[in-house]
Amino acid sequence: TSHEYKLNFRKSKEACLSYIQDAMLQKQWKRAAEFLTFYIESLEKDFSTEYVGPSEMIWRIGTEILCHHSHSSMKEFNSFIEQMKTLGVKRYLKVCLEHAFHLLCNGRTDEAYQNLSLAESWRFGEQTTAQDKEMKLIQAYRGLLDYYSWSKQKNVLLEYEKDGFEDLSVEQEMHSSFRKAAVNLKEIIQIPGVWDLFVKCYVDLLEFYGDHDEARQVLSEYAYNSKFPANPNAHVYLYQFLKRHGEPKKSLISVLKILYDIVPSHELMIDFNTMLQKSKKRKKRRLGLEVIFAALDYAGWKENVKAWSCLARQVKQIIISEKHPDWIKQEWNSRKDWWPTFHFSRYLAKRNWQENESLAYEKALVAGILLGKDCKYFKYVSHQGCKDQKKRFRTLKKFVNKHSSVYLRISG
Repeated sequence: TSHEYKLNFRKSKEACLSYIQDAMLQKQWKRAAEFLTFYIESLEKDFSTEYVGPSEMIWRIGTEILCHHSHSSMKEFNSFIEQMKTLGVKRYLKVCLEHAFHLLCNGRTDEAYQNLSLAESWRFGEQTTAQDKEMKLIQAYRGLLDYYSWSKQKNVLLEYEKDGFEDLSVEQEMHSSFRKAAVNLKEIIQIPGVWDLFVKCYVDLLEFYGDHDEARQVLSEYAYNSKFPANPNAHVYLYQFLKRHGEPKKSLISVLKILYDIVPSHELMIDFNTMLQKSKKRKKRRLGLEVIFAALDYAGWKENVKAWSCLARQVKQIIISEKHPDWIKQEWNSRKDWWPTFHFSRYLAKRNWQENESLAYEKALVAGILLGKDCKYFKYVSHQGCKDQKKRFRTLKKFVNKHSSVYLRISG
């Protein structure tokens, strides 16, 4: 009966998809291709009254297989994609974007640009309006390729200038690429979203032509506009721009404070801590200590010599000046249960000593102050340093012994 046929067909189709998935997970691309061929043929032979068009699943699976199949060629890939474009009108621009990405990954920049240009001129009644977001992306990526073209021409001109030559045709092409890139990039970055690469390229264009005010406005809008999603990179780009143009430290600190609130483990926390430590304001120096402690809470920072050096230097300054040991105590209270195992085990002391003596030295100073002279990490590193007759380790040992009272106050 018709009902039984449909039921069996559905089961057969689901089983086939399961085999395809299994083959792809095991990277058996030839097997996956055979099952996909069978799956498509089954759809074509379906005698049920319900029409089954080429689903997005076929496009996605077919693209993945062709990208990895050992006997696949660019000609076959292009042919398959063109079929998907013709048959999948509702996702035409998505397929165009994927096609452009594949061409770019294979170094075919001119073909990618041509495909994006054709897609941009595509019109299909209501479907054009329905795919407005995809059209914006098509325009944006074409702008990105215009930027790429501008960048290459700019480098050519800079080389010519070094040799004392001029080439008006290259200069005209460069300015033409600039105009096309600027229009599309400016349009896309005004739409709320994450547009890191597009923003960087647009700012590069503006900076090259000396429009620093516009560049700053673009970066500020990208970082601070509440309509845009929270994005650490937006604050990084703004900070880098301000630093390049010699903005005062107050502005730099303001930007990095927001970055710290979003990503306390960001690599720029070293810069942030350094600026805060140099401040004359007590509140900022206090924040500097908090920042470096927070960074070292993350595993990625465990062996960062600069970070340990920053912490060791600030802890040492506090102890010598005998001012604000309560700052150290406040930071240590929330960490004393897990930092000893996380940072200051004897195993880590031995490994750090063998791999990086400078790291071991900085960590030993911090360990000695936070955990006292009987700390396993401090005892091992200071012993090894003194045994090798290294003067700074003898000085380190004397310093920790001299200030053992600080440990008693910190430990409560």
